[in-house]
Amino acid sequence: MRKAWLVAAFLVLFLSISALAGDLPRPSPYEALSSSGLNHYYSLEYDEAVRDFQKAADISPEDPKAWNHLLEAVLFRELYKYDALDTSLYTHQSFLSTKQVPADAAVKQRIRDLADKSIALADKQLKSNPQDVRALYARGVAKGLRSTYLALIEHSWFAAVRNSLSARSDHEQVLKLQPGFVDAKTIIGAHNFVVGSLPLAVKITIGITGIHGDKNKGLEYLEEAGKAGGESSADARVALALFLRREERFQDAINVVHTLVQEHPKNFLFALEEANLMKDAGKGPAAVAALRTLLEACKAGKYPQAHTELAQYALGEALRGQGQYQEAIPAYEASGHSNSINKELRQRSLVSAGEVYDILGKRNEAVNDYRAAEGLDSSTDEADRARKRLSKPYKGR
Repeated sequence: MRKAWLVAAFLVLFLSISALAGDLPRPSPYEALSSSGLNHYYSLEYDEAVRDFQKAADISPEDPKAWNHLLEAVLFRELYKYDALDTSLYTHQSFLSTKQVPADAAVKQRIRDLADKSIALADKQLKSNPQDVRALYARGVAKGLRSTYLALIEHSWFAAVRNSLSARSDHEQVLKLQPGFVDAKTIIGAHNFVVGSLPLAVKITIGITGIHGDKNKGLEYLEEAGKAGGESSADARVALALFLRREERFQDAINVVHTLVQEHPKNFLFALEEANLMKDAGKGPAAVAALRTLLEACKAGKYPQAHTELAQYALGEALRGQGQYQEAIPAYEASGHSNSINKELRQRSLVSAGEVYDILGKRNEAVNDYRAAEGLDSSTDEADRARKRLSKPYKGR
């Protein structure tokens, strides 16, 4: 699990690093569109965010940051479509063997083109002025977003890590030139934590290449960026909560995520994360209540962009953790039989439902769910798990 977390952390770093940070005042139309796009983005309204950021980029076509805004919205729209923004994904060992996000070829090309465009514009500005802080910052963000694309859509792990390290280098240079540019501390803080969490032997090995990290400094940087009120504030807190969870500082993580829930009341993922953290903290009844409240709010239309299959699976897990096996089954099966295009989540849900049926001694029902899981896609790790359960009843809890 440690190996999976360390690799996953390098790749998930930029899931929480916003291209929207560090903006300086702009003419009113650009500023209004960027602000509107930001509001849509944090409400998971990606189509509307893409629309506004495209218009903003058309107004300021030479600004790499404008294209970063658009790049991020296009990329994250695709990732959310396939449930790749659910942080609980990265707590599973199977993360490294999951299939690529099956993005459309045209979408992948657009993402690559937008990243290349932003980096080229930043390079052009840096050629004229090597100490252009805005250009350095924008280039680092673009490289970070390209790292996310390479990792989660292409599964090009080493290329992803190279881009993320290059992004850190750009942002370290930003802080050297302008120490008060707190938004740059988000990427640097995340990297510091990840590298600082590596086993000593690995840290010594990569230290020879100049890669260093300090876990406590990483948390400090993220906390500072999160409290600074800049446009990377929310993103710093997402990363901070992820790492606090890794440190088993669950209440601290809950406190951080709660601020995000309050600031972005239409963001389904933030509300889901708060409930999942309650479960991880051992607050099972509170987690169950929070997840049921979340699902009711989804039915009432509070979260129009919700992927309820994620909350149903989480509810099944929380109920199972409380020994409420009979109640867990319909939650798991609601996720497993949903129309989500995330087949591996559906398989995991159905296998989990089958396991609970086995615990209750209902073998026929368990077999039905295992077969349904395998039938969705026979090539996945979850399908292997289903076949294992078909050959021998589950005896765990």
